[in-house]
Amino acid sequence: MKRSSKRDGAISIGGSDLKDVIDGARRSFLMKAGLGLGVGAVAAADVLGITPANATIGQPGQVGRNAPNLGTKGTGVYPARAKRVIYIHMLGANSTVDLWDNKPTLWKLNGQPMPQSELGTQKLSSMSSGQTAFLCAAPMAPMHQYGQSGVWVSDLLPHMSGIVDDLCFIRSMYTVQLNHDPAGVLMHTGFQLPGRPSDGAWISYALGNDNTNLPSFIVMTSGVGQGVPLDTADWSAGFLPSEFQGAELRSGVDPVLYLNNLGGVTSQERRKLLDSLSDMAKADYRSSQDPDIFSRIRQYEMAYRMQHSVPEIVDFSDEPKSVMDMYGPDVIQPGTFARNCLIARRLSERGVKFITLYAMGWDHHFQLTTLLPARCKEFDQPAAALIRDLKQRGMLEDTLVVCGSEFGRTPFAQGSIAGAWGRDHHGGNYTWWMAGGGTRAGYTHGETDDFSYNVVGKPTTTYDLNATMLRLLGIDHERLTYLYLGRNYRLTDQFGDVVNEVIDSSGSSLS
Repeated sequence: MKRSSKRDGAISIGGSDLKDVIDGARRSFLMKAGLGLGVGAVAAADVLGITPANATIGQPGQVGRNAPNLGTKGTGVYPARAKRVIYIHMLGANSTVDLWDNKPTLWKLNGQPMPQSELGTQKLSSMSSGQTAFLCAAPMAPMHQYGQSGVWVSDLLPHMSGIVDDLCFIRSMYTVQLNHDPAGVLMHTGFQLPGRPSDGAWISYALGNDNTNLPSFIVMTSGVGQGVPLDTADWSAGFLPSEFQGAELRSGVDPVLYLNNLGGVTSQERRKLLDSLSDMAKADYRSSQDPDIFSRIRQYEMAYRMQHSVPEIVDFSDEPKSVMDMYGPDVIQPGTFARNCLIARRLSERGVKFITLYAMGWDHHFQLTTLLPARCKEFDQPAAALIRDLKQRGMLEDTLVVCGSEFGRTPFAQGSIAGAWGRDHHGGNYTWWMAGGGTRAGYTHGETDDFSYNVVGKPTTTYDLNATMLRLLGIDHERLTYLYLGRNYRLTDQFGDVVNEVIDSSGSSLS
C-alpha cells in the first residue's frame, strides 16, 4: 500500500487535477446561474436532468428518449475495458481453504495442533481466542485441478470447476477487520465506519447511466442472514447526491417499495403531480441553491419510469428454456441467488452500470459439514451460468464480474474438530475471483503459506481491489474525488494500487 499525494504528469489540487476543478466550476456556474431566463436556463436544466424529455418513458428494455447522464467523468480517464460491474458479495465469509486453496499440509496434519509459529502471526477473533487447542481442519471435500490453468476447485463446486479458465483468481487478499459489519463497509466504501459513498455510488457518479428508465446502481439479496448484518451503508450514496445510492430490487409482488401509484391515482395524475413538484423545486432552488433538491426530483422521475421498466425486467417469458435450465431449478423461485443472477444479466443488457448481488449465509462457525454444502449448491450452478450466459452473448468482454467475501475463515477448527465444528473469521488471507471486463483469464495472483493462514506473495487489499476495478472501467482511482467538509474523498481513501497483473494486456480497450 502507498499513500499517494501526486501523480506524474498531473497538476494535483487536494486530490483532484486541474481539469476536474475547472469542470466542477463550470457545472457549478450552470447550476447557480442557469435557472434564470434564456439559454442558461436550458443548459442548467440539462445538466440537472430536469428537461421535459427526462419524464418520458421509452419502450420496455430500451433506453428512453432523454440523453443518458454521462456522469462527471464521461467515459473515464483511461480507455475502458469494462462498461459495467456485477459484484457478488458472499456475505458471512466463505471458507477459502474448503473451496479454492488446496493445502496438502492440512490433510496431513488434520486433527493436530497448528504450529505456534503460525498462530503467532495473526490476530484472532474473540470467538476463538479463548480456545485451548487450535486443531488443523482439512478441507471437508476433496479438491482437484481443472482447466488449462490447473486451478484447484472443491468437489462442492462442480459447475464452477468447468469455467476456471474464464476466471482470474486473487488468492492473496487480506484485511485487518475481523467483524462482518466494519469489514463489509470497508470493502464497499473504503472506510470501516458508515457514512461514505459506496463503490456503486462512486461509479454511478463518475460514469452516469446508459438507461434513463432504470437506476445506474441496483442491489439484490438472497439467502439467510444468520445474524450477519446486511448494512445499507454498503450501498449508500454517503455524501454524494442521494440519487446515486443503490436501489434495492426485492423479491415478491413489489420489487421496489412505494413504486406503484396509490389506489385511485392514475399515471396521468402522477405525471401532473411530478410536473408541479418540478416547478416548485426550481423555485425553491432559486432561493436555497441546494443541489439535493434536484436529486430528489430526479429520484421521483426515475420511480415514475420504473413503473414500466421494472416489471419487464423480472418477466422471464422471453427467456429460452435452455437459458432457464442453465441457471438451475431455483431460477423460478423469487428471491433465490439463481433468479438474481439471471436478473443481473438482464439488467446488464439494459445498461445498468453497477449491480450488487448479496449471497448470504456463509458464516459457518458451527455445522460446517452440513451448511457449507447447502450454500455451495445454491451458489455453484447460477454463478457458473452467469459467466457462461454473458460469454455466449458476447457480453463478458465488457462486463466485469467480481466475487468474494469480506474476509476468510481459519484453517483450524472453531471448537472441537469432532461433531458440529466450524471455522472462525480470518483476515490473514482469502480468495476473490474476477471474470471478463479486461481481466486476465486463467491467471492466479498471489500465494499463501502451507496452512492457508498468511499471504506469502503479492499481498492485496480491498483498496487495491477497488483501484483495479475502477481502472478497468477507465477511471483513475486517485482522480475520482468529491470535496466534502474541506477534504477531497475517494473510494480508495488514501491508499490503493492498481493490480496490473490481473489486467489482460493483450485485449483491446472499448471504443
